[in-house]
Amino acid sequence: MLTALLILWPAVAALLVLLVKGQGAKKVAFGAALVELLLGIWAWVGFNPTDSSAQYLINLPWIESAGIVFKVGMDGISLLLVLLTVFLLPLIILSTFKHNYERPSSFYALILFMQTGLIGVFTALDAFLFYFFWEVALIPIYFIAGLWGGENRIRVTFKFFLYTVFGSLFMLAAFVYLYFQTPGTHTSELSAFYQLVLDAGTQSWLFWFLFIAFAIKMPVFPFHTWQPDTYAEAPAAGTMLLSGIMLKMGIYGVLRWLLPIVPLGVSQWSTVAIVLAIIGIVYGAIIAIRQHDMKRLIAFSSISHVGLIAAGLFTLTEQGLQGVMVQMLSHGINVVGLFFIIDIIQQRTGTREIAAMGGITQKAPFLTVCFMVLMLGAVALPLTNGFVGEFLLLMGVYQYNAWMGAIAGLTIILGAVYMLRMFQRVMFGETNHITDVFTDLTFTEKAVLVPLVIMVFWIGLNPNTFLNISEPAIGQLLNVINR
Repeated sequence: MLTALLILWPAVAALLVLLVKGQGAKKVAFGAALVELLLGIWAWVGFNPTDSSAQYLINLPWIESAGIVFKVGMDGISLLLVLLTVFLLPLIILSTFKHNYERPSSFYALILFMQTGLIGVFTALDAFLFYFFWEVALIPIYFIAGLWGGENRIRVTFKFFLYTVFGSLFMLAAFVYLYFQTPGTHTSELSAFYQLVLDAGTQSWLFWFLFIAFAIKMPVFPFHTWQPDTYAEAPAAGTMLLSGIMLKMGIYGVLRWLLPIVPLGVSQWSTVAIVLAIIGIVYGAIIAIRQHDMKRLIAFSSISHVGLIAAGLFTLTEQGLQGVMVQMLSHGINVVGLFFIIDIIQQRTGTREIAAMGGITQKAPFLTVCFMVLMLGAVALPLTNGFVGEFLLLMGVYQYNAWMGAIAGLTIILGAVYMLRMFQRVMFGETNHITDVFTDLTFTEKAVLVPLVIMVFWIGLNPNTFLNISEPAIGQLLNVINR
């Protein structure tokens, strides 16, 4: 029942938000997100971390004649992503309180509907149910970016929509094929897909159908071209949703639906996938160094960081997959905080241009501290959240291939270059006519950033709080892959 509550409550709350007139919708949406956070904490408290199977399981008939069921549950992998979602959503909504969006009830209802899709994706144990929630999560962000985005929002969101629908069709085709391969009365349950015995040739093309679908969502080079423009044109909340949570759908899809179902395909193509990921690491970092717009810089840095996560996925080592889990949490926390800080700076100065800034630390010391902590987490400084994930990921890649591990390690060096450069130019030096009137954080802005800063150190200092949750599920997943 708890899993169903986590999925359905945001949708019910979204309908309630639609009934609220004016700017009061943001307060109702924030309250609904806090209720969802409490449900997530309830799931965490009652979760048995030593059990590798799905907990809070619900299995109800949905389309009985086709063998499709409403089956949802949470193992350690799912729980961590559910916790990330319910933690970030109220902060993202709170970050919008200084904005007075047109049609606010529609804006906040779409955010809550998206949360339903996200939780559904992370808990679905039936292929067509997973696909349904995948699309439910896609539609709201398309409208959020398309209706409340920047000047080029129509062109950019159309490109984003084409990319994601294109990928979704590949995934659907793969699921339909797998469905008809199940013996007897066909079923689309995940457990049945895991038991299929498919020849290497079949697994090879299935690998690419699923990989393309998930690589677009992450995104991994060369499927990334929709991302920088979409991040730049989407409203701040939309960018935070996309980068902080939505791209984790693609990573989760590989972890849950690709690696265990087509292990022979993975063994054939894992080197190619890792090479693409490493190209993305270097490419994203080099392009980030050349950026003058802070938001686009973080967008390209995200391509670089996600490239390392993608490389870790295909190592098929426990260190690599555990690194994937903790780095998904860390990346979500860091990137949401950084995009929010950029939004704060843009609201106060009217620009995102790095060269136009300077001396903000003189006017906003609290903002400077928060910016520094999140930036250091992003560059993987020891004792921060980014260090734990990147260390485990690099260990996994190095075990797979030492040269690949060495090249992947460039993400830390290059990341430090562009992040420290941006931080130094924006925060230090002399103030100018743009930054001279800059003010420090308001109470609401502190309420968004302080929890994120706390999580940077919590994960960095005590990663086992989260690694212990996912460890049994990762072990079980590797057993399925190596069967």
